[in-house]
Amino acid sequence: MKLPEAIVAQADEFTALRRRIHAQPELGFDERLTSDLVAERLAAWGIEVDRSFAKTGVVGLVHGRDGGACRRLVGLRADMDALPIEELNAFAHRSRHAGVMHACGHDGHTAMLLAAARHLAAARAFDGTVVLIFQPAEEGRGGAQAMVREGVFERYPVEAVFGLHNWPGYPQGTLAVSPGPVMASANTFKIVVSGRGSHAALPHLGVDPMPVACQVVSALQTVITRNKAPLDAAVLSVTMIHGGEASNVVPERCTIEGTVRAFRAEVVDLIERRMRAIAEHTCAAFEAGCEFEFVRRAPPVVNHRREALFAAEVMRGIVGDAQALVQEPQMPSEDFAFMLQARPGAYAFIGNGEGGHRAPGHGEGPCMLHNPSYDFNDALLPLGATYWVRLAEAWLAAPPRAGCAAANPPRR
Repeated sequence: MKLPEAIVAQADEFTALRRRIHAQPELGFDERLTSDLVAERLAAWGIEVDRSFAKTGVVGLVHGRDGGACRRLVGLRADMDALPIEELNAFAHRSRHAGVMHACGHDGHTAMLLAAARHLAAARAFDGTVVLIFQPAEEGRGGAQAMVREGVFERYPVEAVFGLHNWPGYPQGTLAVSPGPVMASANTFKIVVSGRGSHAALPHLGVDPMPVACQVVSALQTVITRNKAPLDAAVLSVTMIHGGEASNVVPERCTIEGTVRAFRAEVVDLIERRMRAIAEHTCAAFEAGCEFEFVRRAPPVVNHRREALFAAEVMRGIVGDAQALVQEPQMPSEDFAFMLQARPGAYAFIGNGEGGHRAPGHGEGPCMLHNPSYDFNDALLPLGATYWVRLAEAWLAAPPRAGCAAANPPRR
């Protein structure tokens, strides 16, 4: 593995920084401590800072040895927000904010990009500008969409934008990227079954929404097993059922909520259509009312071929062929998809291991994403920072493709 000595030498410093961020987790659009820390460090390293996007977003501009005169720009993105989870870990850097936790590694993503920023600013071994995008609110709150909507790529017209996420289960020391779909779309649904309340001992005088809801939940799975083509990957998960307040009362309503994941818009269209029909007709069969809501939260993450192959070549130069893996598509979603709709780019994984890195005092659960016993693997920080540095330097050293944004200067 080929890591710059200067980055390796700063590993302890950025481990401490990562753990500081872990201890002060903040939810989407409220990452004030985190964004203040990011902006302060960038400014201290002589990096131009722009804090005008998405409430708590931070953009840093590292100009190369030409001062950015060649007008070529490449974007590197890290997310900063935490999750509404009560942390089970008891080690020293556990969350100090009740009910909020960095359970997805965004603390590590921020630290890796900061480590890369420091190295890029110190060496400036490139011509052009590296645009560092520290994004808020990735966890379902629309941070990437907000930054795109507010014109981050119009002000900073990058030729390509890249993202990186730790992935538990992939061995430590590995990197992975592939062209095409790599993360599924995120969609949520809510079905309200309306009945007529009554005494539980006199159910014939009412319309009980509870058994109707059970029928709907069971029937929804036939959309996946009998309506969708077997080779089209998709998941439909009912995650919440709410109804009733007393054991002797038939309630008026029962609410069903959940998520749908798929890689193709046509599959999502089919699932939504069939879900609506099943919910409405099942309710009607039992003389119950139905309210159906389906919300498309984020499109699938689809890596652009040229950029993914470019990133893979950079990975091989760092970790070798055996450790540069083929990225397997995953069903979780990522709002980096909105950035890839606006600009070419690629979203990659860095292996977080199996959890053996966790300090004494970790929770009993596995070290999986969105788990209250999760913790980021600090041994990844030098590798992640190296990937960012080598990727940015290599991209800006390569000839620009025809029609890229190189002719357009950043606008302030």
